[in-house]
Amino acid sequence: MNEKALKVLEFNKIKEIMKKYTATSAAKDLIDELKPYSSAYEVIHHLKETEEAFQLLVKKGNPPFEGLYDVRDGIERATKGGVLMPYQLLRIANMLKSARRFKDYIGRKEDEEKHEELESLCDGIVAIKALEDEIFLAIIGEEEISDKASSTLYNIRRTLKEKNSSVRDKVNDMIRSNSKYLQDNLYTIRGDRYVIPVKAEHKGAVPGLVHDQSSSGATLFIEPMGLVNLNNEIRELMLKEKAEIERILAYLSEKVYEHAFEVKNNSKIIWELDFIFAKAKYGSSINGIMPSVNEKGIFNIIDGRHPLIDPKIVVPATIYLGEEFTSLVVTGPNTGGKTVTLKTVGLLHIMALSGLLIPARSQSSVAFYEEIFADIGDEQSIEQSLSTFSSHMTNIVKIIDKADENSLVLFDELGAGTDPTEGAALAVSILESLRKRNCKIAATTHYSELKAYALETSGVENASVEFDVETLRPTYRLLIGIPGKSNAFEISKRLGLPEYIIEGSKNLISKENLRFEDLIEQLQEKSIKAEKDARAAARLKGNIEEMKNDYEEKLQGIQNIRENAIVEAKREARSLLRDAKDEADQILKDMRDLEKMGYSSQARTMLEEQRKSLKDKLEKHEEKISLSSNDKGKEINEVTVGMEVMLPSLNQKVTILTLPDNKKEVQVQAGIMKVNVKLKDLRMIDGNSSSKQVKRTQKREMKLKVKSVATSVDLRGMDSEEACYVTDKYLDEAYVAGLGEVSIIHGKGTGILRNAINDMLRRHPHVKNYRLGEYGEGGNGVTVAILK
Repeated sequence: MNEKALKVLEFNKIKEIMKKYTATSAAKDLIDELKPYSSAYEVIHHLKETEEAFQLLVKKGNPPFEGLYDVRDGIERATKGGVLMPYQLLRIANMLKSARRFKDYIGRKEDEEKHEELESLCDGIVAIKALEDEIFLAIIGEEEISDKASSTLYNIRRTLKEKNSSVRDKVNDMIRSNSKYLQDNLYTIRGDRYVIPVKAEHKGAVPGLVHDQSSSGATLFIEPMGLVNLNNEIRELMLKEKAEIERILAYLSEKVYEHAFEVKNNSKIIWELDFIFAKAKYGSSINGIMPSVNEKGIFNIIDGRHPLIDPKIVVPATIYLGEEFTSLVVTGPNTGGKTVTLKTVGLLHIMALSGLLIPARSQSSVAFYEEIFADIGDEQSIEQSLSTFSSHMTNIVKIIDKADENSLVLFDELGAGTDPTEGAALAVSILESLRKRNCKIAATTHYSELKAYALETSGVENASVEFDVETLRPTYRLLIGIPGKSNAFEISKRLGLPEYIIEGSKNLISKENLRFEDLIEQLQEKSIKAEKDARAAARLKGNIEEMKNDYEEKLQGIQNIRENAIVEAKREARSLLRDAKDEADQILKDMRDLEKMGYSSQARTMLEEQRKSLKDKLEKHEEKISLSSNDKGKEINEVTVGMEVMLPSLNQKVTILTLPDNKKEVQVQAGIMKVNVKLKDLRMIDGNSSSKQVKRTQKREMKLKVKSVATSVDLRGMDSEEACYVTDKYLDEAYVAGLGEVSIIHGKGTGILRNAINDMLRRHPHVKNYRLGEYGEGGNGVTVAILK
C-alpha cells in the first residue's frame, strides 16, 4: 500500500489512538509497523483474531496483562550470557506469568465458543513456572533481593544486623562519655562507617580516623579507634552480601539463558496478544464490527462513520460500489460532506485491510484492494513551485501509471484549479480511462459535465450530498443515484440577493441546463420522500412484528394456563373424592365399633349397604373425572410389560413395568418417577386422538428441551426496559427447564443496565440470589443468577 494514501487518509492518527490501549512499548512498535496486508487470506485471519479478542473482552473482561513490560533488552542480554539486573529478571518473570495466565484466560469449557485464531496463537506458549517461582522468591522489588534468595545471604544479613546493633550500642556509649567534645550527641555514617561529630578544637581528645569535616570546618567526623574493628567487620559482611547477590543474579540469569528460546517465544506471543487486544479495545471504543471481505471489488458500507469525527455529531453514510456500477461521481455544495465521504470509504477500507474493526453496521462488506490511491486536499507546494492544479495533476499522473482492476481510486474535486471547460473535459477523460481498466473509482466534483457523463455512461453512477435550502445547511447525508444540485440561486435568494439579479443570471444559462437542475431537484425531493416513507414503513413493520410476537406469546401463555388449570382442578377433585372416601370408611369403622357395643346384625347389614352405595357413587364420580381427561381414549384390555400408554391424570405418556395385581393396579414409569396407578385410569395410545395428544406432549417436551439449552442471555445493545422484559421471559423459561444457575450478559458500560437488571433480580420470584461474574465468567459485565 502506497504511503501517500495512508498519510492523506490519516491512518497514522488511528494508530496513535490505538497505542493508548497497549501495555508494552513492543506492542506500540507493532502498531507503528501496521499497514494493510498483502492478501485477502491474511486480512480475514487478522480480522477474525481481532473479533475473537473483542468477544473475550466482553465475556471475560481485560486479559491478564498486569505488570507486563517490554523486556526485549533483558532477553537480548540474557541470550548473550550477560548478568541481568534485578528489575530485568523481575520483568521477565512477570512476562512469563502473564503468558501462563493467558492460557488460563483463553481456556474454555466444552460448551463455550471456540476462539480458533487466538487459541492457535496461544498453543505456542510454554509455561516455565519453575523459573517464575525462583525469580519471584529471590527478588521482591526492582532493586531489592529477598533474604530467602539463599541460606548464605540470609545468614550474612542476620550477622550484619547483629553487628550493626552492637556498633550502635558501642557508639552510643562513646557519645555519652565524650559528649563535652562533640558538636551534637548523635552518630552518623560516612562511607558505610559509623562516626561521631567532634568539635575541631577537641580533635586530639577523641583518638580515631578522620573521615570528613563540615563545610564550615568547625566539625570533624571521626571514627573512634574502638569502632575500627567493628566497622571493618561490617564492611566485610557488606562485601560478602554484594558478592552473594551477584552470584544469585548470575545464577538466575543463567536459568533464563537455559530457557532462552521459550522465554523469547513467549515474549513474542504475549506482545502479539497485547497488540491484538489493543485493536479489539479500539474497535470497542468506536462500536466497530467485523466486515466481510471479498476479492470481487464490491463493497457495501452500511451506516459507515468516520472514526476521527466526534461520534456525537458524525452523520452515518451508506456507500456501495462494484456490483451495479464501478464508478461513483459525488456532487454537491462546498462543506456538504463530499470529502468526508471519500475519506470514510478510503479509511474504513485501510482499517479493515489492516485487521481492524470498522465503525459501521453489521452486514457491511469491504473489498480487498491491492492498492488504494487518494488525491484529496490542497497539494500546493511552494518548494517545488507547483500550483494546486499542477500538484494534483502530478499525483494523478502517478495514479494513472499504477492503477489497475485491483485498485480503489479516490479523487477529490477532479479537474479543479484550472479553466472549468478544460478541467471538466480532463476529468471525464481521466475517469473514462480508469473505468476502462475496471478500476473502482469514487470522485467528487462541481462540474455539471460529470453529472451528465455519469447519467450517460454505463457502470458510472451519480451521487450527491443533501443540502437543506430552508436552513442553508448541509445534512451530510449521501444520496446515491441522484446528481447534486448547486442550489446557488436558492441560497442567494434566501441571503437577500435582489430578484432581478437572479432572473438575469438565469437568462444567461441555457434552458436545457435549467431544466436539468429542476429535474435534479425533483429527483431529490422524491428520493428523500421515498426514503422517509421507507424508514417509516420499516419502523411500522418492526412495531407490528413486535406486537404480533407479543400477542402470540400471550395467547400461548393463556392456553398453557387454561390447560394447567383444568388439570389442577381435576387433581383437586380427585383429592376431594379420596378424602371423602376415607372419611366414609372411618365413619363405617366407627359404626362397627358401636355395633360391637350393642347394635344388631341387621343394623350392620344396613350400614354395609349404605357404605357400598356411597363407595359406588364415589367411584362413579372418580371414573367420570378420569374419563373426562381423555374421553376419546380406549381402555386397556390386555396388559404387557413395556407397553406404552397414556396417563391422562398427568397428561403424559408412561411405560408399564408390572402386570396388574389383585387391586387391578400396575406400576408405571413416568419420566424419572415410578408410580402405582389403577389399570382403568390408563388409556391406549391408538387412533387420532391419542396420536395428537402424544405429538402435543412431544412438541411441548421438545420446546422445553430447546429452551433449556441456553445457559445465558445477552442484553448488550438493549435499553433498560427491553432488557428487563427479555430477562424476565428468559428466567421463566430457565426456571421451567430446571436450570440451577444462569448468566445474564449486560456488559460494563456506564452501569445503568447492570443496576436495572440487579434491581429486577432482587424482586424476581424465581431468583434465590445473584452475584457479579468472577474472573473467567465476564467480571462486572455479567451477573450470575441462582434459581430456586
